[in-house]
Amino acid sequence: MKSTGIVRNLDELGRIVIPKEIRKKLNIEQKDPIEIFLDGNSIMLRKYEKGCIFCNNSKDLQIYKDKLICKKCLESISEL
Repeated sequence: MKSTGIVRNLDELGRIVIPKEIRKKLNIEQKDPIEIFLDGNSIMLRKYEKGCIFCNNSKDLQIYKDKLICKKCLESISEL
C-alpha cells in the first residue's frame, strides 16, 4: 500500500473527504458507489464495480490489476 501523505479528520457524522486529485486519478465521480473493506486494522475503499469490466457478467469474477474480470473474458484475453 502506498502512502499519499494526506491526512483528513472525520466530521461529527463520521465522514471524510476523498481529495479531488485521488478521485480524478481513480475516475470516481460524484454519487459513484464506494465499496468498504476491512483488512486487519486497515480500512480500504474502492470504487464499486458490480460486474466484469468487459461484459458486465457478475459470476465467476476474478480481480486482475484491480479490475473485475469474469473467467470467460479472462480466458479470451489470454488467448490473444
